[in-house]
Amino acid sequence: MVQSDQVVTRPGVVRPDQVGYAQLSTADPTRWRATGTAWAGLLDPTRRRATELADDAAALRSQWSGLAATAAEKQVSDLRVELLALAPVAIEIDQVLAEFAARLTAARARLAAAVTLAASVGVLIDRWGRTSPDPSRVPAHRAVQTVAPVTTALRDALDLATAADREAADRLDQLTADAESGWLSRPPADRPAPHSDPAQVNRWWSGLSPAQRRWLVGHEPELIGGLDGIPAAARDQANRLLLEVRRAALLQRWEELLARMPRGPAEMVGLRSVEAALSGLDALTSRLASPDAPRAYLLGLDVGGEGRTVVALGNPDRAASILTHVPGTTSGLHDATDDLGRAARVLSRCADLAPGQETSAVLWLDYDAPDFLHEAAWDRQAHAAGDALHRFQEGLRATHDGPAARQTVLGHSYGSLVVGGAARDHGLAADALVFVGSPGVGVQHAADLGVPAGQVWASRAPDDVIRLTRSPGELARHAVLSLSPAAGIVGLLTGDDDKLWFGRDPVEASFGGRSFPSGRYGHSGYWHPDNPALDGMARIVLGR
Repeated sequence: MVQSDQVVTRPGVVRPDQVGYAQLSTADPTRWRATGTAWAGLLDPTRRRATELADDAAALRSQWSGLAATAAEKQVSDLRVELLALAPVAIEIDQVLAEFAARLTAARARLAAAVTLAASVGVLIDRWGRTSPDPSRVPAHRAVQTVAPVTTALRDALDLATAADREAADRLDQLTADAESGWLSRPPADRPAPHSDPAQVNRWWSGLSPAQRRWLVGHEPELIGGLDGIPAAARDQANRLLLEVRRAALLQRWEELLARMPRGPAEMVGLRSVEAALSGLDALTSRLASPDAPRAYLLGLDVGGEGRTVVALGNPDRAASILTHVPGTTSGLHDATDDLGRAARVLSRCADLAPGQETSAVLWLDYDAPDFLHEAAWDRQAHAAGDALHRFQEGLRATHDGPAARQTVLGHSYGSLVVGGAARDHGLAADALVFVGSPGVGVQHAADLGVPAGQVWASRAPDDVIRLTRSPGELARHAVLSLSPAAGIVGLLTGDDDKLWFGRDPVEASFGGRSFPSGRYGHSGYWHPDNPALDGMARIVLGR
């Protein structure tokens, strides 16, 4: 697939034995990503044409009868079915090309690192990628040991590019073969129940043929899109097919609220909430359609209430490191792209620190976040979210390709209580937990969270108001002591100031975790480009 002078096996697809140095150094991943986006852009016109065919069939039934009419109606119906079957395939091609572009980008980063290494140690690289010592800089007796690391680094980059090229071409070849043999095949009647064990779901999915999987994506997208244990690619296809349905449901709610006259306070609040959700859904849809890297995978979407969504940047099934970002109070569909932007900034910093490594960041907003401070004062909503977060993390383990990824779960503000409660009550498939701007995580010690020792991290900005969320007992004690100046002084000296509203402060040494610094950027500024906390989060995700 990488452009070259080698033999082309079919239009547009090159199958070299080995991607060469010159090919990789001049390859443009953005062109492949843009091509994939163009394929995904066929989804809407395909569905529009399918709708038109349904209308045509209805018109035929009303104006024409007899054997010829029946045959014509069947032909129109069959054509509509074929068009609808192409919709998930267009998304699949976009996925293939986006993942190829991502791996090509990683290979080029490794190549750039090898070239930089060569320049620093005195190794020459010719146009064919052959290495040799610079005689003016490298003594003869050190030539072999100086050149060897550069040669190895070059080979590593070229091997990654070659593997990516072959895999993408093979996947497109398989799509071609499937088109000739039939896209769809109805699977057996058994289906996993909602909230099934992700490992069992994955075994069921693995036992299906590609044609059966495509049938399920096209005919039962609600089931496939929400099942943990289904690979990210299939969930993305299913949920993208549902985007217009979800938007139509929101519009219907908006129209119903708008029609109510007179509108009381409750209706006005509901109307504004639906309008915000519609705006948020449109922003999310725009990000899903963007050719910008990394590609977004829609792993879950619910427009009820404040709205929920799960979106991955980069395919988590292919990544070496995965961040799951759990936001806090007031989060909802209306500002999902803002929270996704925070996850993206961690991902970007990971790319700066490890340019040759594939990393994915997931926004997990699959719970009802508190809207107001009085709701955030209780752990009810965090407790309700625990099992879903547990299943999602287990699903990431079950669907991952190759060696297990390093999985990090990060909770911000009230989201840190969601993460802590899930780890405490259900266990989390996580190699590290990170808490930023936390009001407490529901436990008194890091050891109660069930992750490896030394892999519980926390940070709090010096000007983060969350530090004022003392425990109820501490607030009462300080209120009593404040009645007496002398007692107040004693209280300041003897008080247990590492207790927050939901438990011991995870930043304090008494909690037993590890901390990393943050600048003065307030409660929501941990992702500011100049905040050292951003670098700290990225290093934890990478395991550095």
